[in-house]
Amino acid sequence: MKKVLLFLVFCLPLSYVVAQSNTFTEQDTLRGSITPERAWWDLNYYHLDIEVKPDEKFISGTNTVRYQVLEEKEVLQLDLQPPMKIEKVTQDGQELSVESKGNAHFIRLVKPQKKGDFNELTVHYSGKPKEAVRAPWDGGFSWKKDNNGKHFVATSCQELGASVWWPNKDHMYDEVDSMAISVEVPKDLMNISNGRLKKVEEHEHTKTYHWFVKNPINNYGVNVNIGDYVYFGEKYEGEKGVLDLDYYVLRDHLEKAKVHFTDAPKMMQAFEHWFGPYPFYEDSFKLVEVPYLGMEHQSSVTYGNEYKKGYLGHDLSQTGWGLKFDFIIVHEGGHEWFANNITYKDIADMWIHEGFTAYSENLFLDYHYGKEASAAYVIGTRANIKNDIPMIGVYDVNKKGSGDMYYKGANILHTLRHLIEDDEKWRSILRGLNSEFYHRTVTTQEIENYLSEHTEKDLSAFFNQYLRSTRIPVLEYSVTGDQLKYRYTNIVEDFDMPIRIYVNEKEKWLFPGKDWVTEDLAGDATNFTFDENFYIETKKVQ
Repeated sequence: MKKVLLFLVFCLPLSYVVAQSNTFTEQDTLRGSITPERAWWDLNYYHLDIEVKPDEKFISGTNTVRYQVLEEKEVLQLDLQPPMKIEKVTQDGQELSVESKGNAHFIRLVKPQKKGDFNELTVHYSGKPKEAVRAPWDGGFSWKKDNNGKHFVATSCQELGASVWWPNKDHMYDEVDSMAISVEVPKDLMNISNGRLKKVEEHEHTKTYHWFVKNPINNYGVNVNIGDYVYFGEKYEGEKGVLDLDYYVLRDHLEKAKVHFTDAPKMMQAFEHWFGPYPFYEDSFKLVEVPYLGMEHQSSVTYGNEYKKGYLGHDLSQTGWGLKFDFIIVHEGGHEWFANNITYKDIADMWIHEGFTAYSENLFLDYHYGKEASAAYVIGTRANIKNDIPMIGVYDVNKKGSGDMYYKGANILHTLRHLIEDDEKWRSILRGLNSEFYHRTVTTQEIENYLSEHTEKDLSAFFNQYLRSTRIPVLEYSVTGDQLKYRYTNIVEDFDMPIRIYVNEKEKWLFPGKDWVTEDLAGDATNFTFDENFYIETKKVQ
């Protein structure tokens, strides 16, 4: 038992080891809020143009920022974390003054900023970026080498923020509309980034790889992956036509990757069924091998699961079903719909990314192995739930909620599916979310409102119970003859979720609230079972 618990503490995706403090600083506010210096301009385009020197663990270059003026202001905030340094910022060839407050840099513009205009500025920067200690949880740059002694380098930065390695508007509410990424690397290596490769420039000792992202992209989704890669790929006949599935793996891993990556088209097949078309056909879908576990970088999903089924060979559900698929291919692939297509505005709502994507794991099983397999898997993952702090974090200070956002999130969505009692309707809701919020940033309230409207149920108390509270509903019950007496305890105001039981294998619905209810089961009341698909606890009382 101790070995299992130890594994869960150190290996669950982005889980928490200790509860976090609620003491916030000015830096938390500058990072986590839509400051006045962010609000007046809308991102349109980035061109990130850098050279990476793996021998020195050093990067340098520029980021050109194009934006539209929403209000006529003169001070603009960009973000870059030490030890990276801004060398200068220019607009129309004129160098601008920069005032720095920790990670936030306030640029005073000289050119009049007229409402509706599109303007550009260029940030020149350099330095040795933070080295990842335990990527992707404690991210930054991973500077590793492969078994042949070649450099093997990658970035990961969701919680730290993209400003850990490149200057940008480091808040999730404003996604750039499109982006060019140019990365110069030693000549014997390749760089793989987001979007499609447009050209490769040859230099005397280096090469520059030019990528272009046609769709909106969140800042932490931007990545650099450098290694002695080889390529293979395939064409997937998808809902919107032919989709390129491109794979970049280390040279020595090519043959096993060709066998193991068969989970990728299976993932795409299942998720297009449940969620709708892959959201980034124009940018292709890539799996890129990296020296850490993996991450959901948009159209450039990173992979480091050691070519094993499950999570590094382990089944997070302890049911056997978790070993039917490669966890990283399925989970990080699912993030293309929930994280990259539908993106939280504030990291406090990170459960939108992780709850729906953890839920996607059992929908993958549902599609390929059936409903019983998927239910067994998601119910099995309840053993990983701690109910330590609420799933929603604190807004405007870059504060996420509980690591329970993964499997508690999956289980509340699984519960909701069974409340609806109509799988095709549920599927249409999941697809509808990805259509309604296509390429958008969202809040929890928007997701709640959509689900309430389209399930035709007032889910306010449901979400208050599971997202904003750590309490799990307890159904207390007693049996006397044919009489079943029951009520809910440990619930928030107005929580009255019905549940299903089976009496002599026949389905029956109960409608508990905070007060005792008596039900005549018209037979042997001892011969009934609770439906485990509902995420509650039960307690027999005298």
